[in-house]
Amino acid sequence: MRTAAVGPDPVDRLRFPADPWRLVECAPDTSDLGLTETLFAVANGYLGMRGNPEEGREAHAHGTYVNGFHETWPIRHAESAYGFARTGQTIVDVPDAKLMKLYVDDEPLVVGMADLEHYERALDFRAGLLRRSLVWRTPSGKRVRVDSTRMVSMTERHLAVLTLEVTMLSGDAPVVVSSQLLNRQDGEDEYHAPAPSRASTSDPRKASVFEGRVLLPVLHTADEDRQVLGYRCASSGMTVAVAADHRVAIEDPYEVVVRDDDDLTKAVYRVEAHEGHTIRVEKLVAYHTSNSLPVRELRDRCERTLDRAVRRTVADHHATQRAWFDAFWAASDVEVDTADQHADAVQQAVRFNLFSLAQASARADRMGVPAKGVTGSGYEGHYFWDSEIYVAPFLTYTQPQTARNLLRFRSLMLPAARDRAREMSQRGALFPWRTISGEEASAYYAAGTAQVHIDADVVHALTQYLAATGDVEFLLRHGMPILVETARLYADLGFWRSNGADSFHIHGVTGPDEYTTVVNNNLFTNVMARATLEQAADAADRLRTEHPDDWAVIAHRLHVSPDEVAEWRRCADGMHIPFDEGLGIHPQDDFFLDREVWDLSRTPASLRPLLLHYHPLVIYRFQVLKQADVVLALYLQGHRFTAEEKRADFEYYDPITTGDSTLSAVVQSVVAAEVGYHQAALEYFHDALYVDLADLHDNTVDGLHVASAGGVWATLVGGFGGMRDHGGRLALDPRLPAAWGSLCFRLTWRGTRIAVRLTASELRMEVEAGDGEVPVSVRGADHVVAPGRPVVVALGHQGPRVDGLLPKRPQTGGTRADGSRITAGVPDPMPFDVADSPDAFAGDPTS
Repeated sequence: MRTAAVGPDPVDRLRFPADPWRLVECAPDTSDLGLTETLFAVANGYLGMRGNPEEGREAHAHGTYVNGFHETWPIRHAESAYGFARTGQTIVDVPDAKLMKLYVDDEPLVVGMADLEHYERALDFRAGLLRRSLVWRTPSGKRVRVDSTRMVSMTERHLAVLTLEVTMLSGDAPVVVSSQLLNRQDGEDEYHAPAPSRASTSDPRKASVFEGRVLLPVLHTADEDRQVLGYRCASSGMTVAVAADHRVAIEDPYEVVVRDDDDLTKAVYRVEAHEGHTIRVEKLVAYHTSNSLPVRELRDRCERTLDRAVRRTVADHHATQRAWFDAFWAASDVEVDTADQHADAVQQAVRFNLFSLAQASARADRMGVPAKGVTGSGYEGHYFWDSEIYVAPFLTYTQPQTARNLLRFRSLMLPAARDRAREMSQRGALFPWRTISGEEASAYYAAGTAQVHIDADVVHALTQYLAATGDVEFLLRHGMPILVETARLYADLGFWRSNGADSFHIHGVTGPDEYTTVVNNNLFTNVMARATLEQAADAADRLRTEHPDDWAVIAHRLHVSPDEVAEWRRCADGMHIPFDEGLGIHPQDDFFLDREVWDLSRTPASLRPLLLHYHPLVIYRFQVLKQADVVLALYLQGHRFTAEEKRADFEYYDPITTGDSTLSAVVQSVVAAEVGYHQAALEYFHDALYVDLADLHDNTVDGLHVASAGGVWATLVGGFGGMRDHGGRLALDPRLPAAWGSLCFRLTWRGTRIAVRLTASELRMEVEAGDGEVPVSVRGADHVVAPGRPVVVALGHQGPRVDGLLPKRPQTGGTRADGSRITAGVPDPMPFDVADSPDAFAGDPTS
């Protein structure tokens, strides 16, 4: 359910002009520093630097993050029990290398206070660079131009390249540039003054605050050209080293002063600058981390990274970065023509989301993709199911090697997942709901460990990748153990029940909707578990036939018998899929319809998200969703539902879906487009498109919503493009918005990339790269796209069209099996003695 439409362009265009290839800020503003620090972050999936100013001030949250580098801490349960997560894991802010402080006439540049004649900061999506340019009139009346660039390399995983240029436009002056490496993690700013304490919060989306020192100093060295800091985490034992190398071009006389201590190294350049002359400082930075290696080894690795990097000019590094992004956009770009005045704004937002996906995943390599990428500390830097359901599809069809790396990361977690399954008294493997190290770190089991659909989510991404790439080698080495162990988990977790016919049930689980927990036969879980069991059995049968020798080894190593494979099929065939004949919908779980309905149309926006204003038990008593649950099943397993079922389910669940999760709008947009609610589909698309650019959930300060960015691709390609891949076959059934002129996207299939261009009247497909043939079904008709043989399909319509939006009031009045009627109400968050109306607690049987 939507509270208000954000529209196709909710961004302040006086400050952030629409540019299809850049995010541009033309006026600084200290009122939303946290937001802009996140939006202007640069990252490569391994290393991320928030968009803090080079001079260090002002800032909401300084941050430089390395994927997977974390501290651990004991989870203190008020009342503990066997199997509860015991160790918390939180991403750590590694030493800050962005800092290059500037003084002119001994006056510091502080953008929020400076007299600026000109200012522009731009994140260039094609170049992969953050640039800033300003003209500063100093208090003494001198004019100074300051230009900087910042880049985290996509080709050199551990490398960042920063530059600072200072030009005296008028007058001579003493100029000082202080380039630093600073440990900010342990509560001190660049002046070694205690940082303001971060108040504790009940918002589960924010990171924990450490009680003691995290980074224990191990080494620090400095000379004129190179500085190094090295640390070991106090509890996790992880180690980190950072080194910086400087090259300067200074026309005027200068001296260098070098200082270092446990938490700070700096090279200070003191210049007698003359009018018209430029000071240029180039700073190359290397970060290396490890689970346990000595810091001196990491220092050596940093030295090798820098020794290699300094052999090339900054211009060379920038050119290599541009070439990487040229290849990325050739495979991944989505071109949108909205045919109106918002075209540039929408195109900019689309590319910002795709660029964010690149920055979150490209060099994650053997790591996962955190929910916030490496742009902030939100959600502790943990990996969730977000990666497999919302990020992996984009990677599979545009950057398959990166998708392979992501799946390889899950295979490396398999031993810990096996241990967790045993701890939960189950066979097979149970992947953690949220983690960094591979161990479960979700303290609230009802909305964490109980979400056993995580196994099926991993398998969904795996089988999608295997179908799109034909990567049999990955299946043999890494994929099959995942399939076997997840199938075992579901076969063991469920049980058989006879109601005239045997059916297979899974109880005591939580689906994607975290406003309804620990239920029986969650529809999403059962539908996805069924697919997992089928995929595991299909893969076993295929390998037994096509690769018998390899299968013999796998079966022996994993102790898989033909009887076990047959049992997987029987469990899948007997899987119970809830359905209510009276309402004609799929209940979210066995008892979902027993609850009364929460009337979101009567819930003010000030009480959203619900999780921050109501105790979980209050929320659990109602039919109300944090995010689309059944609707997500309709998308991922759409071939298992009829068109009539999809529309009925969507119409029932949409008014009771809060959208409190950023993962919801994307799915609602996709299914709304499919079932015909074209206006709702477009509005939900805008909700997803601007999650971060317009800070629609008020928490972009903690980092980008990477899964939502992946969902934007899904809305374009799966929603409006109508792409599905059920059964490992590409199919298209377009739903182009009525006002749009065209939509173009790329898909890579078995090494061949095709471009799909959609207009209201036709669908055109042609090979852009590769020499293979790509089979595609368009509305049931089979086609083959081959090099030099584009396919053009005339379109007589864009699917069913239901004019108008869905009603905001939920469906009520339906009769349950016991004869009672479903009613709607709104819980009052105020106590009875101060509530305006005690009747607000009562259900409304007439609604």
